[in-house]
Amino acid sequence: MTGDGVTRRTFLCGTAALCGTAAAGAATALGATAAHAAAGFYNPFTGYPLTGTWEEHIRRGSLGGIDYGMGVGTRLPAAGGGVVTNIPNNGTGGHTVTIQHDNGYRTQYMHLSQFLLGNGTRVGMGAVVGLSGGAAGAPGSGNSTGPHLHWHMISPGGTRINPLTYIGGGGGGLPKTTTEQDGVPGTIMWKRAQNWLRAEQGYTGPIDGVPGVNTYAALQRGVRAYGYTGPIDGVPGVNTWAGVQRLAARWGYTGPIDGVMGPNSWRGFARFVNQDKYS
Repeated sequence: MTGDGVTRRTFLCGTAALCGTAAAGAATALGATAAHAAAGFYNPFTGYPLTGTWEEHIRRGSLGGIDYGMGVGTRLPAAGGGVVTNIPNNGTGGHTVTIQHDNGYRTQYMHLSQFLLGNGTRVGMGAVVGLSGGAAGAPGSGNSTGPHLHWHMISPGGTRINPLTYIGGGGGGLPKTTTEQDGVPGTIMWKRAQNWLRAEQGYTGPIDGVPGVNTYAALQRGVRAYGYTGPIDGVPGVNTWAGVQRLAARWGYTGPIDGVMGPNSWRGFARFVNQDKYS
């Protein structure tokens, strides 16, 4: 049993603490509109260890940021939609991707090993914009001493801010599913999935977190947009789950599209259903 109340039956179907608050000036810059402004954003890196908090950066004289430990070459999804600008050898930050969001905020990822998109490319939330780096002395690493991603945001007024303070924890009727962290599907994940399916895919059953034929039929309708071409029969098989994996790939999943759901597949799917609008 997990925090989601997962059962063996549910698990077989389809077989960190975050960093603290921002510095006071950054919090003030966010203002009362932060929660509203964060709509359309998510944290793509919840599956990685937080190796440097905002406060740690400030204490050592940095302008602020957060670090996630990850291997060189990890795909970096956009935290929100916008327009990409690549900055090669951006001082101590090394290769840097900036995403200019339509609401005036900017996201920056630093110490990249490779840019993937051209300047001026418009991306949606979850689109991969580059590959992580940070190996000491490697091209694009800047002053990094080991593989990781440095992430910060910049407000419309030019103040560097903590992305996690900006994105916030959301609200609504359901808590976030712990599947995003542990990769184990459970009752809360399926309740959030049912909320998605009710809102967008014609599901009319209960929001009970126990997937059955009606839930799975709606799921099959939902993954039509992700390459599923089989029947809408409420009996999920390899092709259904391959469609779910393609959806999860938009939310940070980087494994094979083989129709065999594992912890990483579920984490990507959970990031999708953890959007505030499915609370």
